[in-house]
Amino acid sequence: MTYMQKKALIITYYWPPAGGPGVQRWLKFVKYLPDFNVEPIVYIPENPNYPLIDESLVNEIPKDITILKQPIKEPYVLAGVFSKQSSQAISKGIIPKRKKQSLIEKLLLYIRGNFFIPDARKNWIKPSVKYLSKYISENNIEAIITTGPPHSLHLIGLELKQKLGVKWLADFRDPWTSIAYHKQLKLTKSSLKKHKQLEKQVLQEADQIIVTSFRTEKEFEKITNKPITVITNGYDSEQIENVSLDSKFSLAHIGSLLSERNPEVLWKVLSDIVRDDKVFQSQFQLNLVGTISNEILESLEKHGLFQFVNLVGYVSHKKAIAHQRKSQLLLLIEIDSEDTKSIIPGKLFEYMVSNRPIIALGPDDSDVEQIIKETNTGSYINYSDYNKLKAVILESYKAFSNNNLQSQPIGLQQYSRKELTKKLSELI
Repeated sequence: MTYMQKKALIITYYWPPAGGPGVQRWLKFVKYLPDFNVEPIVYIPENPNYPLIDESLVNEIPKDITILKQPIKEPYVLAGVFSKQSSQAISKGIIPKRKKQSLIEKLLLYIRGNFFIPDARKNWIKPSVKYLSKYISENNIEAIITTGPPHSLHLIGLELKQKLGVKWLADFRDPWTSIAYHKQLKLTKSSLKKHKQLEKQVLQEADQIIVTSFRTEKEFEKITNKPITVITNGYDSEQIENVSLDSKFSLAHIGSLLSERNPEVLWKVLSDIVRDDKVFQSQFQLNLVGTISNEILESLEKHGLFQFVNLVGYVSHKKAIAHQRKSQLLLLIEIDSEDTKSIIPGKLFEYMVSNRPIIALGPDDSDVEQIIKETNTGSYINYSDYNKLKAVILESYKAFSNNNLQSQPIGLQQYSRKELTKKLSELI
């Protein structure tokens, strides 16, 4: 048996059978940490309320790992009394645009933002601290890692640090107060102040901060002088059967397309090309794989594109990988906002190793733009650049017609999950 030099307790809310990129980050770290002499122990809720389920990920949990579970009381059950549909949508992050919000949705957002600080899982802090204090003391745990969102998990870390003096690493998969949806929570001034105070306290008391993007690192450097390390998400070597490329000129978006992330310029470009080119029209297909908001569907209808849409819906991670590999072009769409410049979606790295060219839409000078340019994996286009977007799509279509549409990536190895876990193990 390999001698494990260190025991690290990972405190996470999302774990299989939960679906989504946040789950895969820590599932993969846990998979590879033993290769670097770290024994991971995972602490999760016993009865969580996961908005997305992917049973296939359960098979990826290492067999010999210790998993600790404690019950959690969640308010989404209570919110469901008002409106099951609205509470489920909000728990998935589907927040309708302000002018389209119903009275119940406005009320739920107000309650969520002001009564549950930092988030709806705050009731898990106290029982977790009590349970884990005993476990850490009895089992010689040398480091704890909290990963958020939900950021209430960092408050578990904060209390354990204060109580036991254990080494604490705080992993931010997303920013806290600067993330786009924070502005939609209808926060009062005092609630916003409380969020900022808690964020500052976590950043100043953790021994090590881990972030997934370069901009978040810069943002946090203004709040704390504690060490901050960027460990992005990444890709793993996925064993899936060979898939054939789509025979049509398919553009695919894999993942949720929520109300605020509605690329009207893309729909306009595609609508104009379809109108002007009958051959393109006969070969074009838009694959949407994941949760799609009604606003997106209405936009597609408005632009006369609905007949070209293949609505696949939410699929398992393995099936999502298959869709990435068989599509002709992959779409990466981010909200055009200052707040999203630091967001690097987990799927970007899987896109990069799928050998399909990427068309990414987002704000100027974002972290995603930097990575796509460095790795030569596609085109990054600003929302205001209609002409460039149209040119890139037509150029890609021409390459597709000549049977040579492909990607020529460089320097991807640094984003492999094992390489990233090595970086994490050095911090532990």
